[in-house]
Amino acid sequence: MTMRMAALAALLILGGALSSALAGCSPSGSSVTNAAQASDPRFAGLDNEILNWRKEIIATDPLCQGQTADQKCESFEVACKAQRTVTPADQAKGVTGKVVAMITWNGFDQKFKHPQSGTQVAEFTKTGSGWTRAPHKSVYMQSCGDM
Repeated sequence: MTMRMAALAALLILGGALSSALAGCSPSGSSVTNAAQASDPRFAGLDNEILNWRKEIIATDPLCQGQTADQKCESFEVACKAQRTVTPADQAKGVTGKVVAMITWNGFDQKFKHPQSGTQVAEFTKTGSGWTRAPHKSVYMQSCGDM
């Protein structure tokens, strides 16, 4: 029991040190303007697009292809979501909103036969005809700012 307590204390200390170290990391650039809130009319329909993205991940991601119940994808979470600046060039193309989001989940690696976490990042662009989604490079989970 004492070894378990010592191990737990070490993990808590390590976690605190890691959090402090990561606090110094910051997103590059200033493209993150604020968190995209579902209640904001500029983001109407975005939540449905994120749900569609989740369905696509379940259907296509290798971590979600297990055949038994304990190998299915679960615990989906939008880790971050942030508005991006719509430039005059974007506006000329009819873009009215941009949001970058990261989604995380737990799946099962068929090759190595163990649970594994997955992540994807996407940029959602809103025009008069609705939202579109495209892959996006890695972002900081705390802010969705570009790395």
